[in-house]
Amino acid sequence: MTEIKLVNLNTLVEEIGEESAKQYLSLYSCPINPDVESFLRFKAIEFAKQGLSQTHIAMATFKKSPIMVGYFTLANKYITVSSKRLNSDLKRRLSKFTIYDNKIKSYCLSAPLIAQLGKNYTDGYNKLIDGNVLLEIACEKIKGIQFDLGGRFAYLECEEKQKLIEFYRENGFYEFDSRRLDRDETDLEGTRLIQMLKYMKA
Repeated sequence: MTEIKLVNLNTLVEEIGEESAKQYLSLYSCPINPDVESFLRFKAIEFAKQGLSQTHIAMATFKKSPIMVGYFTLANKYITVSSKRLNSDLKRRLSKFTIYDNKIKSYCLSAPLIAQLGKNYTDGYNKLIDGNVLLEIACEKIKGIQFDLGGRFAYLECEEKQKLIEFYRENGFYEFDSRRLDRDETDLEGTRLIQMLKYMKA
C-alpha cells in the first residue's frame, strides 16, 4: 500500500510562498467534481488565511518524487440534528454525547465538517490512492483533533447522487437531513445537499 503523508496548506505556503503554492495547487484536477477542483485552486488559501477552514494535502511518492494525490478540507461547524429522521443507534449516541433542545426537538452539537474531499486526477495520480483511504485519513485527522478538544461526531454535506451517498454510507455516515443549495454554490448539481453524520469511536 502506498504511504500517504499529509501536508497542511499553511505549511506549504510558509515553505514555498503563496504564489508558488497557488501554482502548485493549479496542477490539481478533479473532473468528476468541479466544486472540489475550484475550491482548492481558488479558495483554499484564502479560507485558511481567514481561519474559515484548513486544507490538508495528501502526498504519495511516485517515481521517487512527492506527488499530490488528493486533499481534504476541515472546518468547525455548529449544527442541529432533528430527532425525527434518526435511526435508533445514532439517536442513542447523540443523546449520550450532545445536548437535546426540547424547544426545537433537535440535538445541538459542534462537529468537524469535512467540507471538501477529492482525489487528484492529473496524470492518473488518482490511482495512487483509494477514495475510502482518503476519507479514512480525514476521519483519523478528526479523531486527533477530538482527542484534544472533545467531540464524537464528524459531519459532511454531499450532492444528491446515489453513488456518492452510498460511498459515505459504506464508510459509516448516516443521512439525517438535507438543505437547499446556496446561491453561490453554482458548481454543484441538483437543488439540495444531503447532510450526513458519523459517530467517531474513541
